[in-house]
Amino acid sequence: MTMQKEQILTSEEIEILQELMNIAFGQSAADLAEVIDTQVVLSVPFIKLMQVADLPEYFKNHVKDYKNINLVEQKFWGRFKGDALLVFSSGAGKELITLLKHDEEVSLESDPVDILERETLMEVGNILIGACVGKIAELLQDVVTYTPPMVAVEKGYQEAISGGRYDPECTAIVLKTDFCFEEGDVTGFLFLVTSNDSGTWLREALKLFIEQYE
Repeated sequence: MTMQKEQILTSEEIEILQELMNIAFGQSAADLAEVIDTQVVLSVPFIKLMQVADLPEYFKNHVKDYKNINLVEQKFWGRFKGDALLVFSSGAGKELITLLKHDEEVSLESDPVDILERETLMEVGNILIGACVGKIAELLQDVVTYTPPMVAVEKGYQEAISGGRYDPECTAIVLKTDFCFEEGDVTGFLFLVTSNDSGTWLREALKLFIEQYE
């Protein structure tokens, strides 16, 4: 039986989770700033509960202003489990190559740029996703493991974000922030999608977290 949206998290629990996201996204931005010489500016995180069948349309509505997107997708497993989708604007791969100073090590004329873009996006994705998911898990007394990231470079969003990747009978908890880099034309979104499989544990973990401060 599918859990109803209101049964997964209360408004108070969503508020606590949002604060944890603030901490986690801040950690991921700080970790990335150690690698590149610019700051990542993050929006206030946003949480939405929705039916999984509505996810593709939700994603597309957020990225439809981008002609093409770069996508890093990585699954994470633990009691906190789900899917991380890191969406970059078109051209972000080349911008990140410059920001990471990889263009000083290779010649963009002689080296395969698509391979370098893919590796660079994967490197940045590993940092942002790993730090963010890892910090949320740490704060909730969990440990997660990751599947290898999958990268799509310069794809139309209709092609890159398709339906069928999630169980349509489930309810999803979507954690989202949008970001931009202070230098370089790089913007995008980070989505964390966890299903009601994690709902019971998540409620208990949030309760234990808040009890530490009471």
